[in-house]
Amino acid sequence: MAAPLIEIKDLHVSIEGKKILNGLTLTVNAGETHAIMGPNGSGKSTLSYAVMGHPKYKIESGQILYRGEDIAGWAPNERAVKGLFLAFQYPVAVPGVSVINFLRSILKNRRGVDLPLKEFRKELKDNMKALQMDSAFANRYLNDGFSGGEKKRLEILQMALLKPSVAFLDEMDSGLDIDALRIVSEGINRLSSPEHAVVVITHYQRLLDYVKPGFVHVLAGGRIVRSGGPDLALELEKKGYEWIASPVAGAAS
Repeated sequence: MAAPLIEIKDLHVSIEGKKILNGLTLTVNAGETHAIMGPNGSGKSTLSYAVMGHPKYKIESGQILYRGEDIAGWAPNERAVKGLFLAFQYPVAVPGVSVINFLRSILKNRRGVDLPLKEFRKELKDNMKALQMDSAFANRYLNDGFSGGEKKRLEILQMALLKPSVAFLDEMDSGLDIDALRIVSEGINRLSSPEHAVVVITHYQRLLDYVKPGFVHVLAGGRIVRSGGPDLALELEKKGYEWIASPVAGAAS
């Protein structure tokens, strides 16, 4: 039996001396879509940063295994090259670096080869068309002056080109109107396959109306306090988090 794509075991993480994750355990297999939900400050973004190796997030104890291998010693760029991906909630602007040059560079690193320009442009054009992005977008500077919707589409465009084995998507619905949410969600769904996995981090049900998770987890106090199926997200939408976020109410089901 193949090892899980991601297996997180009793993970404890701190940032600048403050403990954020307190024994988080999660297993994600190929072909699965998971949703991580929870109130502000529960550790959702910390989880994704820890998986990607952000240097400010210190792993105090526990393990993150990728295809059965402990990735503690991997640099962030090595994790990305080997198939881990994070779509940021707040992507950083990089004036002076064009979108097209950035995308060609990261694609070369991921695939290990420099695609002929004509082939790259066709692949880029096809994916931009699917995301309803104007071709002129490719010549703009990376996230410089972008709207919230444009930033999120660029994150999904990166994912579409890189085809990561595991994609962590941090609050991709924030700042999106209904049309942009639908387009971004369709881009996420195109990655779904028996070989890939998606972990969606969100506060709200509305993204999950488009991206259907098989598993929903509630994070509170730095650990998963409840796991279930799609109905759990609907229940959270009706009741909020207070009923489930305490250690007593949050006994794993």
